[in-house]
Amino acid sequence: MKTYHLLFGVFMFTIILTGAALSQENHKGDFLTQSMDTTVSPGVDFFKYATGTWMKNNPIPESERAWGIGNLVQEETYSRLRKILEQAKLSAAVKGTNEQKLGDFYFTGMDSAGIESEGIKPLTPELDKINSIKNKNELFSVVALLQKEGVNAMFGLSVNQDDKNSGVWALYMTQGGLGLPNREYYFRNDSRTENIRAEYKKHIAKMFELLGDNSSEAVKDANDVFGIEIFLADSSRKLEDLRDPYSNYNKMTVAGLESIAPSVKWTEVLSKAGAKLPDSLVVGQPEFYKALSSAIDKFSIGQWKAYLRWHLINAFADRLSSPFEKENFHFKGTVMAGVKEERPRWKRVQDAVEGAMGELLGQIYVKDYYSAATKARYVKLVNNMVDAFAERIKKLDWMSDATKEKALYKLSKMTKKVGYPDKWKDFSKLVVDRSSYVRNTINANIFWFNRSVDRIGTEVDRSEWDMTPQTYNAYYNPSNNEIVLPAAMFIVPGVPDSLLDDAVIYSYAGASTIGHEMTHGFDDQGRQYDAKGNLSNWWTNEDVKKFNERTKLMVEQFDNYVVLDSMHINGKATLGENIADLGGNVIGYDAFMKTEQFKEGEKINGLTPSQRFWLGYAYSWLGHARPEAIAQQVLTDVHSPNFLRVNGPLSDIAAFYKAFNIKKGEPMWREKNKRVKIW
Repeated sequence: MKTYHLLFGVFMFTIILTGAALSQENHKGDFLTQSMDTTVSPGVDFFKYATGTWMKNNPIPESERAWGIGNLVQEETYSRLRKILEQAKLSAAVKGTNEQKLGDFYFTGMDSAGIESEGIKPLTPELDKINSIKNKNELFSVVALLQKEGVNAMFGLSVNQDDKNSGVWALYMTQGGLGLPNREYYFRNDSRTENIRAEYKKHIAKMFELLGDNSSEAVKDANDVFGIEIFLADSSRKLEDLRDPYSNYNKMTVAGLESIAPSVKWTEVLSKAGAKLPDSLVVGQPEFYKALSSAIDKFSIGQWKAYLRWHLINAFADRLSSPFEKENFHFKGTVMAGVKEERPRWKRVQDAVEGAMGELLGQIYVKDYYSAATKARYVKLVNNMVDAFAERIKKLDWMSDATKEKALYKLSKMTKKVGYPDKWKDFSKLVVDRSSYVRNTINANIFWFNRSVDRIGTEVDRSEWDMTPQTYNAYYNPSNNEIVLPAAMFIVPGVPDSLLDDAVIYSYAGASTIGHEMTHGFDDQGRQYDAKGNLSNWWTNEDVKKFNERTKLMVEQFDNYVVLDSMHINGKATLGENIADLGGNVIGYDAFMKTEQFKEGEKINGLTPSQRFWLGYAYSWLGHARPEAIAQQVLTDVHSPNFLRVNGPLSDIAAFYKAFNIKKGEPMWREKNKRVKIW
């Protein structure tokens, strides 16, 4: 997935790129040339060379964890969606209509006076149920309720396509139950992580005080919560280990799960949550469930009640009255990400609407802002990228003809979804009114949970999308063998699509997104799924060996990159994304070389077509982040920081070396035997 970690926070976009509005005639080149810092040599740090002036002139706003291209695109989208939501809020729409649901949800989120007056009242039913727990049976009943309402306490529960039978929906049980992002935060001993742990305990205690505990009770409850979480974290898998599809696929019956974790009555938990009891389910990490079973007996009912109170408040604190909301921001925003002030309420509420019913917004968005001509241009680009990838596969010198044939078949069967869905999701069962922001959120969570569990064992509708058209992101779904490219993904902020030359289109959209997502079908994870989306070994053993030799070189390359003071990139965890970045670039450049712009070779604003291509790719990762945000990304994310998504793959590509005359001895130079070549 081409994930943009610049979307956690955004700020009002008042300056287009780096200066005054650009003339229509000269707009083509200026957003590239004005971003460049030519005091930096491209062979020393290409990312700084390509984007350095923009970053000097665009510091990260106080309300943001990062600032860059994703934020700039999102600002255009926020402005458009705000008009839609404000209109819906003021309308007298008929109850049950899409407009009523959008308007009422937005109204409750913007009703700060009502939210303040309610305090903790919206969560009273759940708190009363937790406080009344007397035994394990009652504990499991409340956990089932909380899972349904969007509180992922104790474990993870989801419904996904069966990895080995992709046409059917399956119940997946995974590790979970932690308040910090992942297990690393509970065990790393560097000063940054130790400080976060200390602040986390203070944060939990403060929340308990807001719930009514005295200071000593709050500290005790916080210690109990942390004790349960660190126990569960100890049996949770590391980020890189979660990327092995075979070791994280353990199919068994519900009775089989109960034999692994006998202290939990799984039949009862699933039934009370409203999930169908399937013939089989997939347990991602069996050792976690053994530990959870031990934890049920190890910790007292009182300790578990504190744990559930914490996870309930942690799930909804950002939608409660200001004492809860501000404390939530202090830890998640300031401590974890270094953000100094909150974003405007209307943006936070718009994000909440997006999460609850984004496709309802999307239906209006594409009607107003996405033309048929724009869609046609990118459909053509996708097809050109597929053709270029097929040609590269045919020319590979390390892959056997047998595996090539299957790879080409898989590529030919890859579904390309561009812009928006042909069929929209049905939100008729979603209940929304003007009574409570938190209750509307819970209703939305219940709607999505019920929608998921009702599908267990049923046939997959492969026409569905998992992103909305207004999302600045894209993904590859191995179970569907599909790439999904939302409309907003192709926006260059402040520049009409009609003014973008092919060098930018084939890099900014083609290499960075389309080629990237296509390559995911053949990266270290995606290559293990066949053309139908089933987990299946379709490679020869010799081809697997050669592939692994090449990817080992990439793991070593990224392991050696250091960010911040002494934090290294996790080459194994980021391998799939790094493969996709490299693959997207070489495929995109191959496709670009067939265009008239490349063949004619004319310069625009002093830049050759090839130079514009590589600068366009760097522009797709324009941006910088706070140290706290980068540290969190390195520990929790399978994507490398932005600057390494540029400098890393480009240092492996000979055409880039030629375009900018990269010389031996410069930091961007890698010896030929160290350059990674996969696709």
